[in-house]
Amino acid sequence: MPVIEYKCPNCGSGMIFDSVSGALSCPSCGRQDNIEQLPDPLKKQVFTEGEVKEYHCNSCGADIVTEPETSATTCSFCGAAVVLSDRLTGNLAPAMVIPFSINKDQAKQAFKKWCRNGLLTPGGFMTADRIQSVTGIYVPFWLYDLHNRIEVHAQGTKVRTYTQGDYHYTETQHFDIYRKIRLEYVNLPIDASEKMNDELMDKLEPFPYNELKLFKTPYLAGYIAEKYSYTEDELFPRAKDKTRSYIDSYIASTVSGYTSVSYTNKNIDTTLKNADYVLLPVWMVNYDYNHKQYTFAMNGQTGKVVGKPPISKAKVAGWFTGVAAVSLLSLKLVSWMMGGGFL
Repeated sequence: MPVIEYKCPNCGSGMIFDSVSGALSCPSCGRQDNIEQLPDPLKKQVFTEGEVKEYHCNSCGADIVTEPETSATTCSFCGAAVVLSDRLTGNLAPAMVIPFSINKDQAKQAFKKWCRNGLLTPGGFMTADRIQSVTGIYVPFWLYDLHNRIEVHAQGTKVRTYTQGDYHYTETQHFDIYRKIRLEYVNLPIDASEKMNDELMDKLEPFPYNELKLFKTPYLAGYIAEKYSYTEDELFPRAKDKTRSYIDSYIASTVSGYTSVSYTNKNIDTTLKNADYVLLPVWMVNYDYNHKQYTFAMNGQTGKVVGKPPISKAKVAGWFTGVAAVSLLSLKLVSWMMGGGFL
């Protein structure tokens, strides 16, 4: 069965990817192997879609049951790190991967620090002692290279006021505006997992794309990995929508200096130049507070944490009270300096 497991040549223990050293590491004897120098077993195997129905752990022989989207996991019985190779070949083979640089302990400490920075979160939440699970997941993304051809027609005005003698004048000039623009977007990320929250994944950006490496299965050892749920063509409309606000901002920057601008026609033609299937590192943190479950995500390279923590109503009320008090004091001070009174 196409289950890949990395055994230590020294002691026979299961090896995992070490985010600190960037090597395939044995937690038992400490052996470390350079992943770039290891042969990738996927290059020697060809599988037909739907051929494999069952997976068996090479260490203990137990059946491995996973969701259809999972391509790397751990054995529930012996804890061995396994890669389900038939879910990573053919069209399902990632082109590149950004490995984890933050390990599980570092992720926990970074999350606790992030919780303590919550000025409006309840005090009990800030202790960060209710972590239910911290799971390292390689999330499937499509990285898009997009070419945009843009033509803009608009009407602009420039208004000038001046005084001459006893008269005040307002002069308004009208302009026809035309812009022809070419914009290239490179490495635009769109997460391709149906299970992942799109808003959370978007907020995790940016990922350090200079850390992209050609995909090799040892990077997945010890982590969970998902295969994509949507193709690059299915997510292309979302990629175009994601760039729209950036395009609008760029167009606005080309027509600065006018008092007002009214667009009469804005034509944006976006074409797909390239899309690479990549795996990006994400720590998912499940947190229990006040009998409710909260889910947070952490960029596995930068440590950036995103999510919606609970808000303390008492702290919010105190914050508004403080702002109101400061505003009232400021008004009294200004009134006193101007020689007036304020009731």
